[in-house]
Amino acid sequence: MRPRSLFLLPALVLALSAQEVTAPATSAQRKAVVTALAQVLKAQYVFPEVAETVGKVLVAKAEKGGYDRAATDKDFAEALSRDLREQGKDGHFRVRFDPQFKPRDEEERPPTKEEVADARTQSARRAFGLAKVEQLPGNIGYLDVRGFGPTEFVGPAFSAALQILSGTEALILDLRQNGGGDPESVAYLVSHFFPEGDTRHLNSIYNRPKNTTRQYWTSPTVGIRYTAPVYVLTSSRTFSGGEECAYDFQTQKRATLVGEVTGGGANPGHAVPLGHGFNAFIPTGRAINPVTNTNWEHVGVKPDVAVPAMEALKAAHAAILKDLLAKEKDLEYRTRLEGILSRIEKGEPEPVRYAR
Repeated sequence: MRPRSLFLLPALVLALSAQEVTAPATSAQRKAVVTALAQVLKAQYVFPEVAETVGKVLVAKAEKGGYDRAATDKDFAEALSRDLREQGKDGHFRVRFDPQFKPRDEEERPPTKEEVADARTQSARRAFGLAKVEQLPGNIGYLDVRGFGPTEFVGPAFSAALQILSGTEALILDLRQNGGGDPESVAYLVSHFFPEGDTRHLNSIYNRPKNTTRQYWTSPTVGIRYTAPVYVLTSSRTFSGGEECAYDFQTQKRATLVGEVTGGGANPGHAVPLGHGFNAFIPTGRAINPVTNTNWEHVGVKPDVAVPAMEALKAAHAAILKDLLAKEKDLEYRTRLEGILSRIEKGEPEPVRYAR
C-alpha cells in the first residue's frame, strides 16, 4: 500500500462511515471550519492564486451567516462542497462530515500488517476493480474496470483478466463507471497494451506542497502483452484516474475512444481535517501529459466517436465486427459474423441453447 498515492479511490482515501450527531455545528464552529479550509487551500491547493480568491469568498460568506441555514452537518458539508467547486472550478473538491475520519500520516512510513490486510480485503471485496471479464460474440474481449486500487493488489488481477482475453480479436475496455484510483495502477494496466520493449512515458504528476514531479511509465515486467485493436468506452461519470487511463490510450494512439466527454478532473490530492468532525479533499497536484503537455482538467477527455454512454458498447462492438468482416475471407465465418453484427445493430440478444 502506498500512503502517498494521489489518485486513490475515494473509498480508500476517505472514511465513508459519516455519522450525524444530534446537535449540528454552531454558527461559530462553521465559521471556524471555513477559516480552516481557507488556510488549507492557501497552503496546499495546486493553484495558489485560485486558493487565495476562493478562500476569501468562502470566509466572507461564512462571516455573513451564509451557511447558517444548513439544517445538519451533512447539509453544511454539501453546501460548502458546492461553493468550493463553483468558485474553484475543480471537480475533486469535496467537504465531508465524518467524526471518524483519520488523516493519513504526512510522513511516508511503511504500512502496518493490519493496514495491508485491510487494504487487501477491501480490494478483494471490490473484485480488484474488475466488474466483468467477458468474451463477447465474435470473439471480442470485454473488460469492465471500475477503479484502480493499490497496484500490489489489483495488478495480478489485471494481468489475469488480460490472460483470459489474450486470444480475442479485439478488446473493449469499459471505463464508463470508473471514478479513479492509483496512477501507478493505471500505468500498470496500460502497460499490457504495448509490445515487450516498447516503453512509454504515460503521465507525470506535479505536487505543489512537495514541489516535486513524479513520472509514470509503462512497466517492463508485465507478462501479458495485448497487441490487437482496443476500444475504450467513456461517460461523463468517468473521472480522475479513469480519465487518465482513457487519455493515456488516446495520446499514445493505442485505442479508439467511444462514448461521452469525461468528467474533467485532473488534479489529484488528499483529505485533510478541518476540525469539528469535518474534512476536505484538497487537490494538491496536477497531471502533465508528456505528449500534450497539458491534461483533461475542466475539458474532460473527448472521445474519437461521440455517442451516448448507453450506446457506447453497442457502437464499439459493431465497429469491431465491421472491421473483422472487411478482412475475413472464410465464407462460413463471414456468415456467422454477419449474423452477430445484425443482432448487435438490432439490439437482439445472442441466442442461448441449453438443449442438443
